[in-house]
Amino acid sequence: MKARIHITLKNGVLDPQGKATQNALHHLGFPEVAGVRQGKFIELDLSGMDKATAEAKVKQMCEKLLANTVVENYRFEIEA
Repeated sequence: MKARIHITLKNGVLDPQGKATQNALHHLGFPEVAGVRQGKFIELDLSGMDKATAEAKVKQMCEKLLANTVVENYRFEIEA
């Protein structure tokens, strides 16, 4: 079983890494880029559990370690 987790900054939270990427893209000749928000993608291989248990466990992992829920949102998919 595989879990794919996407973590992004909440709206309104400054994203200096995204701004730096936007500036670099402008300097490389891509002035049409109006905004960049960066995040994280995490892929986990899980074993020994059903889908419902995997969903509960991944939610716990995100809440306890993988995402800073004060400033970040997360979503995940479980693939059997």
